[in-house]
Amino acid sequence: MNQQIYERLLSVARDRNRGYTTYGEISPLAGLDMESPADRDTMSRLLEEIARHEQDAARPMLTAVVIHQVDNIPGEGFFKIASEFRRFNGREKLRFWINKLNEVHEYWRNR
Repeated sequence: MNQQIYERLLSVARDRNRGYTTYGEISPLAGLDMESPADRDTMSRLLEEIARHEQDAARPMLTAVVIHQVDNIPGEGFFKIASEFRRFNGREKLRFWINKLNEVHEYWRNR
Protein backbone atom coordinates (compact mmCIF):
# COMPACT_ATOMS: atom_id res chain seq x y z
CA MET A 1 0.00 0.00 0.00
CA ASN A 2 1.29 3.46 -0.85
CA GLN A 3 1.71 5.10 2.54
CA GLN A 4 1.95 8.66 1.21
CA ILE A 5 -1.35 8.42 -0.61
CA TYR A 6 -2.95 6.69 2.38
CA GLU A 7 -1.78 9.46 4.74
CA ARG A 8 -3.06 12.13 2.36
CA LEU A 9 -6.49 10.47 2.20
CA LEU A 10 -6.58 10.31 6.00
CA SER A 11 -5.73 14.00 6.17
CA VAL A 12 -8.57 14.82 3.78
CA ALA A 13 -10.96 12.57 5.71
CA ARG A 14 -10.11 14.38 8.95
CA ASP A 15 -10.61 17.82 7.40
CA ARG A 16 -13.32 19.63 9.34
CA ASN A 17 -14.44 21.22 6.07
CA ARG A 18 -15.40 17.76 4.79
CA GLY A 19 -13.08 18.08 1.85
CA TYR A 20 -11.98 15.81 -0.91
CA THR A 21 -9.03 15.52 -3.26
CA THR A 22 -8.57 14.66 -6.91
CA TYR A 23 -6.68 11.90 -8.65
CA GLY A 24 -4.44 14.60 -10.12
CA GLU A 25 -3.62 16.03 -6.71
CA ILE A 26 -2.56 12.71 -5.19
CA SER A 27 -0.87 11.17 -8.24
CA PRO A 28 2.46 12.99 -7.70
CA LEU A 29 2.72 11.32 -4.27
CA ALA A 30 3.29 8.06 -6.15
CA GLY A 31 5.22 9.61 -9.03
CA LEU A 32 2.27 9.16 -11.37
CA ASP A 33 0.88 11.29 -14.20
CA MET A 34 -2.86 11.03 -14.75
CA GLU A 35 -2.35 11.84 -18.43
CA SER A 36 -0.76 8.41 -18.81
CA PRO A 37 -3.16 5.45 -19.19
CA ALA A 38 -0.61 3.17 -17.51
CA ASP A 39 -0.32 5.53 -14.56
CA ARG A 40 -4.11 5.78 -14.28
CA ASP A 41 -4.20 1.97 -14.06
CA THR A 42 -1.52 2.07 -11.37
CA MET A 43 -3.49 4.69 -9.43
CA SER A 44 -6.56 2.49 -9.63
CA ARG A 45 -4.60 -0.44 -8.17
CA LEU A 46 -3.15 1.73 -5.39
CA LEU A 47 -6.59 2.97 -4.39
CA GLU A 48 -7.97 -0.56 -4.54
CA GLU A 49 -5.26 -1.64 -2.08
CA ILE A 50 -6.33 1.15 0.28
CA ALA A 51 -9.99 0.22 -0.14
CA ARG A 52 -9.24 -3.41 0.71
CA HIS A 53 -7.17 -2.36 3.72
CA GLU A 54 -10.05 -0.25 5.02
CA GLN A 55 -12.57 -3.02 4.31
CA ASP A 56 -10.45 -5.51 6.27
CA ALA A 57 -10.38 -3.03 9.18
CA ALA A 58 -14.18 -2.61 9.01
CA ARG A 59 -13.91 1.13 8.33
CA PRO A 60 -15.79 3.34 5.86
CA MET A 61 -14.62 3.61 2.24
CA LEU A 62 -11.73 6.06 2.63
CA THR A 63 -11.24 6.23 -1.14
CA ALA A 64 -14.55 8.12 -1.37
CA VAL A 65 -12.52 11.28 -0.80
CA VAL A 66 -10.87 10.95 -4.23
CA ILE A 67 -12.74 12.38 -7.22
CA HIS A 68 -12.25 13.36 -10.84
CA GLN A 69 -11.60 17.07 -11.19
CA VAL A 70 -13.86 17.29 -14.25
CA ASP A 71 -17.08 15.73 -12.94
CA ASN A 72 -16.50 15.78 -9.15
CA ILE A 73 -17.26 12.10 -8.58
CA PRO A 74 -15.03 9.06 -8.06
CA GLY A 75 -14.04 6.87 -10.97
CA GLU A 76 -15.56 3.55 -11.92
CA GLY A 77 -13.02 1.66 -9.81
CA PHE A 78 -14.57 3.10 -6.66
CA PHE A 79 -18.00 1.78 -7.58
CA LYS A 80 -16.62 -1.55 -8.79
CA ILE A 81 -14.87 -2.27 -5.49
CA ALA A 82 -17.93 -1.06 -3.55
CA SER A 83 -20.01 -3.58 -5.50
CA GLU A 84 -17.48 -6.30 -4.76
CA PHE A 85 -17.74 -5.42 -1.06
CA ARG A 86 -21.54 -5.64 -1.43
CA ARG A 87 -21.93 -2.00 -0.42
CA PHE A 88 -23.17 -0.71 -3.79
CA ASN A 89 -26.12 -2.11 -5.74
CA GLY A 90 -25.29 -0.38 -9.02
CA ARG A 91 -27.93 2.33 -8.75
CA GLU A 92 -27.84 6.00 -7.80
CA LYS A 93 -24.09 6.50 -7.94
CA LEU A 94 -24.16 10.11 -6.82
CA ARG A 95 -26.31 9.41 -3.78
CA PHE A 96 -24.22 6.37 -2.85
CA TRP A 97 -20.97 8.32 -3.14
CA ILE A 98 -22.24 11.26 -1.08
CA ASN A 99 -23.36 8.86 1.66
CA LYS A 100 -19.96 7.14 1.66
CA LEU A 101 -18.13 10.48 1.71
CA ASN A 102 -20.19 11.58 4.71
CA GLU A 103 -19.49 8.27 6.49
CA VAL A 104 -15.76 8.74 5.96
CA HIS A 105 -15.76 12.26 7.36
CA GLU A 106 -17.90 11.27 10.34
CA TYR A 107 -15.66 8.31 11.15
CA TRP A 108 -12.32 10.14 10.84
CA ARG A 109 -13.41 13.52 12.20
CA ASN A 110 -12.08 12.95 15.74
CA ARG A 111 -9.48 10.29 15.07
